[in-house]
Amino acid sequence: MRLGYLTGEYPRASDTFIQREVAGLRALGHVVETCTVRRTGPEHLVGPEQRSEQAGTFHVLEAARRPARLARAHLRWMRRPGRYLRALALAWRTAPEGWRGALWQAFYFAEAGVLADHLARRGVSHLHNHIAEASCTVAMLASALSGIPYSFTIHGPGIFFAPERWRIDEKAARAAFVACISDYARAQLMCFAAPEHWGRLHVVHCGVTPDIYAGGPRGRGADLLFVGRLARVKGVALLLRAVAALAERVPDLHLTLIGDGPDRAGLEAEARALGIAERCTFLGYRGQAEVAEALGHADLFVLPSFAEGVPVVLMEAMAAGLPVVTTRIAGVPELVEDGVSGLLVAPGDAGRLADALARLLADPGERARMGAAGRARVAAEHDAAIEAARLAALFEGYAAGRRDLQKRPEPVS
Repeated sequence: MRLGYLTGEYPRASDTFIQREVAGLRALGHVVETCTVRRTGPEHLVGPEQRSEQAGTFHVLEAARRPARLARAHLRWMRRPGRYLRALALAWRTAPEGWRGALWQAFYFAEAGVLADHLARRGVSHLHNHIAEASCTVAMLASALSGIPYSFTIHGPGIFFAPERWRIDEKAARAAFVACISDYARAQLMCFAAPEHWGRLHVVHCGVTPDIYAGGPRGRGADLLFVGRLARVKGVALLLRAVAALAERVPDLHLTLIGDGPDRAGLEAEARALGIAERCTFLGYRGQAEVAEALGHADLFVLPSFAEGVPVVLMEAMAAGLPVVTTRIAGVPELVEDGVSGLLVAPGDAGRLADALARLLADPGERARMGAAGRARVAAEHDAAIEAARLAALFEGYAAGRRDLQKRPEPVS
């Protein structure tokens, strides 16, 4: 199949799982035309693979800003006035409330016309979207204009904070199918999708490539690692408090933070205020190879988030044989089995987070057992190549008119 892939920004350092999914589909023989609404800034491109991928990606907004391109695209679809007017009515009906919402919807409709024109010219037979917010609105409208079926992967948690604004009920109703990254995400979507559409809500996990994460010689029994955006939702301020509380009990304790974000300066100041600046190293963004190397040498991975879907970085840590300490939220317990592959703590509790870290830092045997269990779990349920094959089964099955596909589809061979 010739597939279109659309996201808000592609490729991007924080969304490498989408890049792996695209690579997996291409390995299965599908042609994947990658599209992005906005061009990713150079600060979010890590490594030559992402720069190469960006060079081959269609940038919708840039094309839509060229008046001749915009007019040509919409004139193409106006030749089918009935379909064009129905798509325009759909845009109006699903616009967020208020004049600002209507204005943004007009922009999305303009972009959708350009995207639909590009997909038709490239011979795309199916369009897939990730994230389900604004870019999925563009995908839904492009499908309505062109007749090209679309689907989307829903992650959470953000989309479930404003389901009415993003009309996930309408998107699920019009999609050929929806891929949900966890049973939890699927259940959340079922709150808004009509029951007659539940059979088209499937579970396809995000994945990693386990073989590239090989555990190396571990640290000194005191090396913690965090990888993620430095934003409030990740709970890093709480982690700094836990490190401060453990400083006397674990004299050699050190925390490495890989990632960047809007809260970096504040978090660095917080580390200084807590007297643990010398125990914290902020590295900023790093490429996949550097992240894999860091995971191979740390003693313990920690992610104290307040809200998540199923964090891919936890899969990467577990694939590296690294035990994890994280929060008991959303779909995380579907990945991390408490007491087996890591420890789950209540979100927002620095004391319990510190206790969990202290427990595992004090027991290298337990860390080794949990690390081995986590690696086995990821290999069985979150291998990127296998998950891409499950998604391919949905693309191929629905294109063939099948309606008997399982909730967790069998991967194509």
